[in-house]
Amino acid sequence: MGPLTTLSELEVEAAFFVESLKPGEEAATLITLSGELGAGKTAFTKAVAKALGVEETVNSPTFVLEKIYMLPTGKNFKRLVHIDAYRLEKGSELAPLGFDELMKDPNNLVLLEWPEKVSDALPTPAAKIAFAVLLDGSHTISYG
Repeated sequence: MGPLTTLSELEVEAAFFVESLKPGEEAATLITLSGELGAGKTAFTKAVAKALGVEETVNSPTFVLEKIYMLPTGKNFKRLVHIDAYRLEKGSELAPLGFDELMKDPNNLVLLEWPEKVSDALPTPAAKIAFAVLLDGSHTISYG
């Protein structure tokens, strides 16, 4: 995929990604989002939420650390869980958020920003997405 230069291109990419996701049978689906500040992690999460039918405003949970959105009936998942680990220093700090319980529910799609901060507590993600800003201001997304 080439660089993304507009929000609508990001929304198309996020919708395509959402369509590719299938819930796990025994656990939540974890997607990690890596990249520097301003690289597009939260913008991608907003686009995923939109593709999943979330109508409420989706903002970065930097200060509250976690937000949970109920998804409309008929989606592959029941909840979108958005976690921002930027302010955390180690994986054990996820416990007060109920992370272990969230990860046990296959109805949850968990998007976690800044996974490198809490990598010691993360199960293997279904997808690792890396975001970068190019010199011309466009953004790239790579899947791993």
